[in-house]
Amino acid sequence: MINWKITLRLLAFPIIWMGVVQLVFAALSLFIFKDRVISAFLIPGATMISVALVLLINLRKTDLTAATFRDALIYATVTWIIAGMLGAIPILVITGVNFSDAVFESISALTTTGATVLSGLDNMPASFLLYRQFLQWMGGLGIVIFVVAILPMLNIGGMKLLKAETPGPIKDEKLTPRVASTAHYLWGVYLAITVLCTLAYYAGGMSFYDAIAHAFTTVSTGGFSTHDASMWYYHSHLLLWIANVFMLAGAINFALHFKVAHKRAITSYYHDEETRYFIYIVVLLSVLLTTMLLLKDSYSNVLEAFSFSTFHIISFITSTGYGAAGFTDWPAEAGFLLVIAGYLGGCAGSTAGGNKIIRNIIVGKMINNNIKQLLHPRAIFTLKYQGSPVKEDVRHAIMAFMTFAVCSSLLFTMLLMATGLDFWSAFTAVAACVNVLGPGFGEVGANFQPVSDTGIWILSVAMIVGRLEYFTVFALFTHSFWKK
Repeated sequence: MINWKITLRLLAFPIIWMGVVQLVFAALSLFIFKDRVISAFLIPGATMISVALVLLINLRKTDLTAATFRDALIYATVTWIIAGMLGAIPILVITGVNFSDAVFESISALTTTGATVLSGLDNMPASFLLYRQFLQWMGGLGIVIFVVAILPMLNIGGMKLLKAETPGPIKDEKLTPRVASTAHYLWGVYLAITVLCTLAYYAGGMSFYDAIAHAFTTVSTGGFSTHDASMWYYHSHLLLWIANVFMLAGAINFALHFKVAHKRAITSYYHDEETRYFIYIVVLLSVLLTTMLLLKDSYSNVLEAFSFSTFHIISFITSTGYGAAGFTDWPAEAGFLLVIAGYLGGCAGSTAGGNKIIRNIIVGKMINNNIKQLLHPRAIFTLKYQGSPVKEDVRHAIMAFMTFAVCSSLLFTMLLMATGLDFWSAFTAVAACVNVLGPGFGEVGANFQPVSDTGIWILSVAMIVGRLEYFTVFALFTHSFWKK
């Protein structure tokens, strides 16, 4: 049975957090940037904190440790919806877009999708642009994980929230016996990589403001930029390669980052099967895309072609979605390869979207075992990952996930085509949203302004579904979920 009091009390914390964030940006607008948009942050921020405090006071006797997994699923889904709505208020006020577009932009930021309906970024208020970037950084590891980190009282029931939020098929791994401590360590690693990324961008030639802003969206694999030209604003291949390093860092399991730092053994990256295959795939696809572009005479310089190819492959496979060098004008087969890279995704337990490399590895091994079984009917083959047998329930969950991914993409594409978009535009828009990737092709190559309000809401749903990896959301629509 669903305990709505627990859900409401838990929801007070992300509401408070969104309020605090907006008050901070009100202060930045007033004292640092002086760009006269303080009221767009101050009024909604103060209102959110007031509402959340009322909820906390009225529900102060509610025992949060009694939360069930059903409560966690509802909370994880509703948190993204509410946070998206609340985060949209400054966007609505400052940019003047309609409510649908403002919510889309906010959800795109928080889910680290990076799809945008905005243009003319270079002329927008500095505090607003940084707010937009910060939303992606905040959403990178997830608002739910943030709540687990700040609520020590959830040490008993916090694992339910962590499982509902954490991407990947294997969700039982903890860095420490205490769930709140695990969340703290994850955020510590996240912050450390962000600081390193900021310093690298600044040393590479970005202004300090842009270095901070782009570090937020690189490590979170979000892809928003403070410039319409995205990462090619500076016309620097050095900055593209710096971005490559930190996009990859954001797309590798953060628990693995912690273990490498804790044990001081960088070889752990290679010994991790998922990370090893992830790097192999990136190199293979980069070489393949470079070859395509050279054969089509898109570039005459091999090094330039390789630099742009590697950058965009990493940008798409990590679901960051940065752009450079007019990639939307590349040959159709190059665009299709980038879309495939987006579906492959990064590593489980990272900020990246897509299907996750671990699932692709296990599916590949399942196919290989089935072929060997046909050739040797009496033989017994054990499917192993990292040297250990993969449990049957994990295999079934992975196949169900892949089925959901395909069916969801087809359903959302058909719904979007019904709003008037052509197939290629609709398909790449959906691929960009369910994989929390960002850029599309065709009519949505520049931004998502051509999409109707109905289509915008469809894609907003697709982003939340993709961010929570299908099951968390779809479980809410089953009869058994609501049975007492």
